[in-house]
Amino acid sequence: MTAPHPRYRRAMAIPVGMAMATALAFLPNVAASAADAPAPAGAEADATSLSYVVNVRPGHGVPGHVKKAIAEAGGTIVTSYDKIGVIVVHSSNPDFAKILRTVRGVDSAGNTRNAPLPAQSTTDVGTPKVLSAAEADAAEAADGQDPLEPLQWDLPAIKADKAHEKSLGSSDVTVAVIDTGVDDTHPDIAPNFDREASVNCVTGKPDTTDGAWRPGPTESPHGTHVAGEIAAAKNGVGMTGVAPGVKVSGIKVSTTAGYFYTEAVVCGFMWAATHGVDVTNNSYYTDPWYFNCKDDPDQKALVDAVSRASRYAERKGAVNVAAAGNENYDLAADEITDPVSPNDATPTERVVDPSECYDIPTQLPGVVTVAATGAKGIKSSFSNHGLGVIDISAPGGDSTRYQTPAPPATSGLILGTLPGGTWGYMAGTSMASPHVAGVAALIKSTHPYASPAMVKSLLYAEADAAACTDPYDIDGDGEVDAVCEGTTNRNGFYGWGTADALDAVTK
Repeated sequence: MTAPHPRYRRAMAIPVGMAMATALAFLPNVAASAADAPAPAGAEADATSLSYVVNVRPGHGVPGHVKKAIAEAGGTIVTSYDKIGVIVVHSSNPDFAKILRTVRGVDSAGNTRNAPLPAQSTTDVGTPKVLSAAEADAAEAADGQDPLEPLQWDLPAIKADKAHEKSLGSSDVTVAVIDTGVDDTHPDIAPNFDREASVNCVTGKPDTTDGAWRPGPTESPHGTHVAGEIAAAKNGVGMTGVAPGVKVSGIKVSTTAGYFYTEAVVCGFMWAATHGVDVTNNSYYTDPWYFNCKDDPDQKALVDAVSRASRYAERKGAVNVAAAGNENYDLAADEITDPVSPNDATPTERVVDPSECYDIPTQLPGVVTVAATGAKGIKSSFSNHGLGVIDISAPGGDSTRYQTPAPPATSGLILGTLPGGTWGYMAGTSMASPHVAGVAALIKSTHPYASPAMVKSLLYAEADAAACTDPYDIDGDGEVDAVCEGTTNRNGFYGWGTADALDAVTK
């Protein structure tokens, strides 16, 4: 397997003509930071400043003595989320976190990055395979289909085409795409876009400037692709989303360089929690650590902060759905070698215990962890897996060489919307997660008073059971490429099974 891109992990951009191994080179980690937007007034940072989270008792504001300790240690408060007790701070003092961890009432504190503010871009994010005019013209839509729907093998794979005959989903339901930004001017997204639930969270403090949620001209199209997979309107234009009648919002948390830092992710969940969002989609891992180990005081603070935010969003009614990752890791193994962390400095290969070191947010309690399948319905070659970790599976695409779709579809990747009013293909667990988010939105549409716990229970109960693929030799070279453990009803490749959109609107 090709080594993952150092930052982008959840989706893969696959340029035309690229060989399969490289085709699975994963799209920008969709990661976020306070770095690439102007610092808030009073929080200007010098060239050596880092961003920190300081976690205190929730619900009581920033205690006076903690505020004083932050200032004395050279910190400037950017914002605080008092409901969950998370304070975002900038400081150029390299001992800032160590000092704050000695302060009474501070539960944990740590730096959210290694690159000084602002983080600098080091790598182009890649280009998705843009749908050609010839491919578009070759798609012969049947009555009731959008023009590009014949190319979307992923919709019948989860019975979404049949579901749409019953329901397109409710406009009272909103799915927030916590990602690189969403182009709400796209003709397939504009009809369903929820502006009130959209924001730029890159600094860790909400920026509500109109359009701030959009990706810049040189930024990743990842979030726009995800948004179209979820809720591209059934409007006679382009493609069709899994839930084409629900609303979709954009919560931008990725820096221009493509980092998803903790303060931005916390802001994203908190914004969703307070703006009526029913489902969040999280196709990223929180930079700079692929796995955050709780025996490291800095990494523990990041786990604490994002956990508090995601749990608060769920308490406020949101189902949080996240991509499992694209490295073909067994997340239930005793140990995993992580060669890419920290990804905003010089990575050091380390061996971690995934039961103590977490990929956040996907491994956090309560979060729906999604694995990817290809056009043949088996685990995508790249998809992470693990018994007890994977909750559910959905189409995320794979190399056409490994899993070829039935005609008229021509690509084993997933079609989605791209900024500027175009469409293109990507693949990854980044693409699987929005399929599940869309099905969750359909369940919420069918059961408008269902709690997040109930929506998740229905999601799992209605999934189509999928037995382990054994042996799993995806490339046919005679060697096993991954081992699946568990039963037909729940296993490490497919969790409770493949998401079922038809059951979501009929049961």
